[in-house]
Amino acid sequence: QVQLVESGGGLVQAGGSLRLACAASGGTFSGYAMGWFRQAPGKEREFVAGINWRGDSTLYADSVKGRFTISRDNAKNTVYLQMNSLKFEDTAVYYCARRRFGTEGSGDYIYWGQGTQVTVSS
Repeated sequence: QVQLVESGGGLVQAGGSLRLACAASGGTFSGYAMGWFRQAPGKEREFVAGINWRGDSTLYADSVKGRFTISRDNAKNTVYLQMNSLKFEDTAVYYCARRRFGTEGSGDYIYWGQGTQVTVSS
């Protein structure tokens, strides 16, 4: 059974930075794309960033391009999300997920973590 556990969330002032991590266990990590999603109160969950299985191709939502960076360490079964220049509207629960395929994308994610709260104060 694949398990994904996020960490690194917290409270930060606007303009600050946070680094989220997602540790995977069970199943195969290195053969699959990984992604980060977020869900703000009263809103639907949205795609944030994705990375292919090798870690050399990424995809970002327009709202985070140039501010967020997704990366992975296959030796540690961990995917990261570096978030810089945080804005109030980045406040949400952030989820990592494993995709059905090895290529990056915004859909077809089949395993999900429990989420970590990111709160940006204005």
